Amino acid sequence: MNQKLSLVGVFLAVLTACGAERTSEPPVAGRWYTASQVSKGEALFDAHCVSCHGPRASGLADDWRKTDSAGNYPPPPLNGTAHAWHHPLEMLEKTLAEGGAEFGGLMPGFSASLTRDERLASIAYIQSLWPAEIYTKWAQINAR
Repeated sequence: MNQKLSLVGVFLAVLTACGAERTSEPPVAGRWYTASQVSKGEALFDAHCVSCHGPRASGLADDWRKTDSAGNYPPPPLNGTAHAWHHPLEMLEKTLAEGGAEFGGLMPGFSASLTRDERLASIAYIQSLWPAEIYTKWAQINAR
């Protein structure tokens, strides 16, 4: 357990150094983000992402692992049941900024419409939906 807590501590320090939104609000217990970021991220998700990724990021496709007739993957669920948790924060933020074409999807990039802090808030909301076990696995991947 101490190793997990130290990984979270290292992760928080990395986020601070990378210029994540600075606030005096403490992070959600065991996570890198604050409750305010989650709230802001939920509003941003509802405005920009819910039409493709579904309510509470649950996905809309019957099988997000299979391509459509044009060879594109449908938007996956982002609630911890698909593969988003396998990717470090930097890659998640980059995908939000640049879009999903690199991965065989059609998601547009949001670098022109969302600031970096807004993209991080969106990720905070998505990660707030992840069960503790999935988040812990992600934090271990991200700490590497």
